[in-house]
Amino acid sequence: MLSLAAFSGLASCNNDAKLNGVIAVESEFETTAEGWQGGFAGYASATPDTILDLTSERARLPAILDSTRYGFKTEGNNSSDVMFMFVKKKITGLRPGTTYSVTFNMTIGTQYTDKTAGTSPGNNTFIKAGASASEPIVTLLGSGIYTINLNKGNLAEGGNQMAAMGNISNGLDGNEYRLVTRSNGDNPVTVTANTNGEVWLCVGTDSGYKGLATLYYDRIRAELTMQN
Repeated sequence: MLSLAAFSGLASCNNDAKLNGVIAVESEFETTAEGWQGGFAGYASATPDTILDLTSERARLPAILDSTRYGFKTEGNNSSDVMFMFVKKKITGLRPGTTYSVTFNMTIGTQYTDKTAGTSPGNNTFIKAGASASEPIVTLLGSGIYTINLNKGNLAEGGNQMAAMGNISNGLDGNEYRLVTRSNGDNPVTVTANTNGEVWLCVGTDSGYKGLATLYYDRIRAELTMQN
C-alpha cells in the first residue's frame, strides 16, 4: 500500500502517465508551470524592450474565462515580419533511439476574431505544436534577427518538427475572450528520443500580425506513442 501511494503521488505531481504503451503528458498550470518554459524568436535584436512587451509566465486567466484559474500566458508585440512565441517542456524516461508519434490536444484562451477586414491577430497568428530530440534554443543571426533551431514552417504552414493547427480565432464575430481547442490528431509529428531517452515538446504561435497579441494556454495534453 505504501509503495502504491508513493507512485500515485509522483504521477499526480508531474501529470505524466503511461497508458497502454502511450505516454500522456497533461498540464493545466493550476499550481505550477509544470516544467514549461517560454521563449520568443523572429524579432530584431535592435527592437527596444519597451516596444516588444514580451511576457511568458504562469498567470490567472482573464475574468471572463474564470480568474480563479491559471494558464500559461504568452504575449508579444510583433514589429518585424514574423514573431514566434512558444513554450517548451522536456520529457524524460523514454526509450533511447526510439521513434514516437506525438499528438497534441490543447485548450487556449484567445480574444481575437478572424472576421474583421484586413489583417488581425485572429486570422494571421497560427498555432503550432511539435517535438524535437534536442532543446529548442533561440540564437541571434548575423542579420540581427533571433531564430529558433526548430523546423517549424512559416505562418500557416507546418514544418518537419511542428504541425500547424489553424489560427487563434475565437470563433466569434467580435474580440472577446473564449476558450477554444486545437489538435493535430490527424497530423501527428514524429520524434526520435535522444541517447538519454529525452524529447522536448514545443507549442507556439507564428504571427504575421504586426501588433500586440496575447494568448493563454489553459491546458496542454500531449500523447507520445512508440512506433513499431
